[in-house]
Amino acid sequence: QAEVGKPQRNLYTLPGFDFSYGLYIERTDGGVPEAIGHWNTVKPRTDTVQKMPRDFITMNRGAVKAGYTKAHEFYLYYKAKDIRCKDDKYSQFNRSPPKLPADFTFGMPARPSTPLFDLLQHKYRELWMEQQRALTLTLQEKKKKVIIL
Repeated sequence: QAEVGKPQRNLYTLPGFDFSYGLYIERTDGGVPEAIGHWNTVKPRTDTVQKMPRDFITMNRGAVKAGYTKAHEFYLYYKAKDIRCKDDKYSQFNRSPPKLPADFTFGMPARPSTPLFDLLQHKYRELWMEQQRALTLTLQEKKKKVIIL
């Protein structure tokens, strides 16, 4: 029977001080001596220069100015004049960004908040009810006109 007012005693016996918890995994590397003796370095890649994508807008404009109209002629023009897009780091926008006022914010303005007082007085319900009454009156007048004719 448990003693009143005292925590219940643990009935498990713990292992000795020389016990280590968890899994023991032997090292596969040789430690510091192997790290000093063998330097595993990454070889630099030679094809690091990336080609920019083709600028088809400029090539199409040039082909039309030259008088080419068929797909085969366009293909030959593309092979002859391979124009690539310019790098963005040299663009006009990146070199000199547009002059904007200090308090200028991008994006759309936030929607104005709904007046809480109108919600509490059920103003929107009243407006909807008035619209429904006006709609029913116009429908009744149309029916009366149809019956008279």
